[in-house]
Formats: sequence, structure tokens, C-alpha cells
Amino acid sequence: MKPMPTIYVVDDDPRALKAVRQILETAQFEVRAYDSARRFLAHYDPARPGCIVCDFAMPQVDGFGLQRTLRRRGVRSPLIFLSGQGTVPRSVRAIKEGAQDFLTKPVMPAALLQAVRAAVRRDAALREAEARFSDLTQRERSVIQGVAGGKLNKQIAGDLGVTERTIKFHRSNLMRKLALTTQAALVRLALQAGLGPANLPGPAESASA
Repeated sequence: MKPMPTIYVVDDDPRALKAVRQILETAQFEVRAYDSARRFLAHYDPARPGCIVCDFAMPQVDGFGLQRTLRRRGVRSPLIFLSGQGTVPRSVRAIKEGAQDFLTKPVMPAALLQAVRAAVRRDAALREAEARFSDLTQRERSVIQGVAGGKLNKQIAGDLGVTERTIKFHRSNLMRKLALTTQAALVRLALQAGLGPANLPGPAESASA
């Protein structure tokens, strides 16, 4: 049985923390609440599905600091910011750096629940994609990165130091292993799993097929 989504709520304001927690628990979400980013980071379990709802302007570690820390740890759980001093430049930057949403306090229950449900759906899609890619070889992952970057078989072959025929074989095998029927579906799944366009490794780095 899959674990229920857990919503991590982080806010140094006790009243705001309580209010957000009550909204989410009323909607039948499992909630874990923390009064600082540091305390949250000390207890956070990225293996649990769900998302993070966090006040942006907190002492010691603010929203951008939390984003950077999670990114360094390889955490991709959706992050929703709440801010009583929201500005367009700040919210745009937060979204560009990977935040799921940026809501203004006091947040309306309907807006919060809509954002959280969207984040939970995104997290589920990410985890499903990662699970489907878990058994792929490094060579197969490199091929997918090339496909996601819009490269032709010939270009991917050149990047990896193999023949075009080898790339065609890998692509066919990937479609079979992942139970996909179109390139568009492969690209979409690759992006969800974090295997988007990137600099492909050279022949020496990806010699294992």
C-alpha cells in the first residue's frame, strides 16, 4: 500500500502555523508542522510523498535559503511558499528556482488546498517517473537526455561515441522497457524524472551499455 501524502508546514508564526495546519487536516491531509526551517530540515524525510508549505520570510533560513539547501540535497518535492510581504520579483524568482507556487498571506483555504492538491499530484508524477527509470543503465539515461534535448540519433551517437544503429537499438529498447508508444511520451516522462536536456557524457564516461 502506498503511503499517504504528508504535507510539511513550516512557519515561525505560531498562529499562522496553526491556521494552515487546521485547513489541511480538515481536508484529511496528514500534516507535520515545524516552527523553523532548520527544525524542518532536521526531521524531513524526502522518501515520503507529499509537498512542503513554507513561510518565505523566516529568520535564520529564509525561502531562498531553504530552496538552495533542498536542491543541494537532491530533494525535488514540490515547495509552496506563503508570504505576508509578497512581491512580484520575489515570487517570480522563487518560481524560476523551482517553487511550485507562491501564495500571499492571509491565504484563503480554497487557494491553499488547490495549490497543495496540485503539488501532491506533481509529486506523485515525479515519483512514478523516477520509479520507471530506476532500472535504466547510464547509457540509456544518456540516450534519453539526448532525445529530450531534441537531438537526432546521429547527434546522440556522436556525443556518446557509438554508432547510429546502437542509438536506434537503445531507443527501441527504451520504449519497450518503459511501455511507451510515442517519442512525446518518452520526453514527457524524462522531464518528470529530471532527465531533461543536459551535456551528455563523453565516450569514456558512458562506455557501459
